[in-house]
Order: sequence, then structure tokens, then C-alpha cells
Amino acid sequence: MVIAVDGPGGVGKSTVSRRVAALVGLPHLDTGATYRAATLRALKAGVPLDDEDAVVEALEDATIEIDRGRVFLDGRDVSTTIRSPEVTAAVSTVSAHPRVRERIVAWQRTWVADHGGSAVVEGRDIGTVVFPDADVKVFLDARPEVRAARRAGDAEAAGRPPEEIVGELVARDRADSTREVSPLQPAADAVIIDTSDLGIDAVVDRIMHLVSSVQDRARS
Repeated sequence: MVIAVDGPGGVGKSTVSRRVAALVGLPHLDTGATYRAATLRALKAGVPLDDEDAVVEALEDATIEIDRGRVFLDGRDVSTTIRSPEVTAAVSTVSAHPRVRERIVAWQRTWVADHGGSAVVEGRDIGTVVFPDADVKVFLDARPEVRAARRAGDAEAAGRPPEEIVGELVARDRADSTREVSPLQPAADAVIIDTSDLGIDAVVDRIMHLVSSVQDRARS
């Protein structure tokens, strides 16, 4: 079973996905971390981030591994580094390149295949591109000010106030929603959940209800 959890930043994707994965006994993949790792590699290479050829070349011999939530780039644990403001500011540019996405999507599919073909996968194009045949598709959303307040507590916010983060989130949403390849948008058959006024437990319960429905149909 593949459970796809999509949505913009600050809607609770990671927390919800990890909880669901623990409840159903499946591995969890944060696909955003793979794009952040690719962005970190490009930054370290010092290539122009808007030059697709240069970025693809910088990723040519890169190795990205995710093991129990830890992210490794070329054998080094970069779980904290990929959440830095520098990477956060650059990831939309790097992830918009079609050939970068092609490479990373292939890696994501391989990761799930290597973990038995079943996982809870979170991202921004899981239900539309990476796993369009996912058994459960959920798109989480929330009001910008709510998302900013949540993101303010994350390491990548670097202690900045929510008011400043709102603008960054809106700009990231615009960039991700308007890119030509794999834009941020709900799959046609995704269940949309507004998490603005819901606690984590309530969101997890809704997703688990969807999972149970799929499991029941499979048994019947």
C-alpha cells in the first residue's frame, strides 16, 4: 500500500505522515528531503542554481540515502544542514528543473520499491506524479498565517517571526504551483483536508479512516 500525503509547507505533512506510518506499520519517506539534499549538493558545488545543465552535472555522482528519517548525502548525515535558511531559499529553484525532478522521482520510486513497495510518502507531487496510483491520496492545506505560525517553530525558520515567514511561504507556493513540471496541486481523486483548525490527532484519524476503507475493500 502507498499512502500519498501532499501539500504546501507548514500544513503538518511530516508529523501526520510519521504518525500514520507508525500506525499502519509502513516506512515513511519525506520526498522534500531528497530535493533539499540535491539543493545542498548544488550549493556546495557552487554552480548557478538557475542553470539546469550545471545543476544536473553537480548531481551526477551524488548519493542520497534516507534511513529511519536521517538524510545522508554522499555518506554524510545532512539531516540538519538541509533545513538551513540557505537551502530553504534555494530549493524551489533547484526542484523546478525538469531533469532534476526526473532524477529525484526515479530515486523516490526506487526507495519505495526497495522497502517492499509500500510506504507513507509525503511531498508536493506524490499523488499526481510520483505515485499516481497510490491507494490513498490526501492533500493537506491550511491558511497561510496558520502555516507560518507552525513553521516558525521549525529549525529552518531560524527564529524569525511568523509575519516574515508568511511572505516566504506564499512565494514558495506560487513558485511550486506555477512551475511547468509537477506543479503543486491536489490530485483529482485526492481527499483535501484543511488542517487550519484541526489538531494532529484529528487529521491522523481522518487519514486512518481512509486507510481502513481501502483495507476493507481489499479484503472483501
